[in-house]
Amino acid sequence: MRIFTFLFLILINSLSCYSQFLKKQIPDKLIVFTFDDATASQYSIVAPLLKKYGFGATFFICEFPPNFKDSTKYMNWRQIKELDKMGFEVANHTRIHKGVSKLSKEQFIDELDYIEHKCDSLDIMKPVTFAYPGYDLSRSAIDVLREKGYKLARAGGGRAYNPLIDHPLLIPSWAMTADNKQQIIEAFSSARNGKIVVLTIHGVPDVEHPWVNTPPELFKEYLQYLSENHYRVIALRDLNKYINVKKVMKSIVPNLNEKLKN
Repeated sequence: MRIFTFLFLILINSLSCYSQFLKKQIPDKLIVFTFDDATASQYSIVAPLLKKYGFGATFFICEFPPNFKDSTKYMNWRQIKELDKMGFEVANHTRIHKGVSKLSKEQFIDELDYIEHKCDSLDIMKPVTFAYPGYDLSRSAIDVLREKGYKLARAGGGRAYNPLIDHPLLIPSWAMTADNKQQIIEAFSSARNGKIVVLTIHGVPDVEHPWVNTPPELFKEYLQYLSENHYRVIALRDLNKYINVKKVMKSIVPNLNEKLKN
């Protein structure tokens, strides 16, 4: 009898969390595409393909040192503005792509402010989501993001995001490369039972960083697979339609003991 009572209490608690943390039911086959570092191919190749399939995405912008001004490798801010006009999310990846644990609080705020001010000057929507450069984490950075009103932040980890247990400023993701096709296909299947699959993607292709390169043909294959199998692909900010971020933020304690790095 005690076992049944215990299980019943767990069920009631789970249902309570579900009703408090979610604005509406999370559908199966929900995927979030996020692209890092403002590589040139994200404008010339990725954005047109996403529009073709009707998919959303988040582009995490930084002025990647030392070659950001080389327009053959990185987008310029005019192109970044075009992504915003096309309906994609432009979000914050710091200015210089330095690990947050290596920055003081003041330095981190300056890094965030730089991207925010660039967006404001170009009439781009103010960033509300963030991606940790190199998946580097720190308690101080989480506190700063919360204070500045960021709602969601992407880390690493190689597993699906469960909004009932994962802190919204520590969202796990899989990193897409040229060599992990089987892992990514398997990851797609994790988008069920209230869990969301978030992808970290760099250049398609990525000329300067081949270890995170995704070949265009492989990327097209993923898009075709997702389309044929009726997946929904959205930007990170769109999770606000499903998740009551304010309540989750107050209720779930950030767990930095879990290694969220690939």
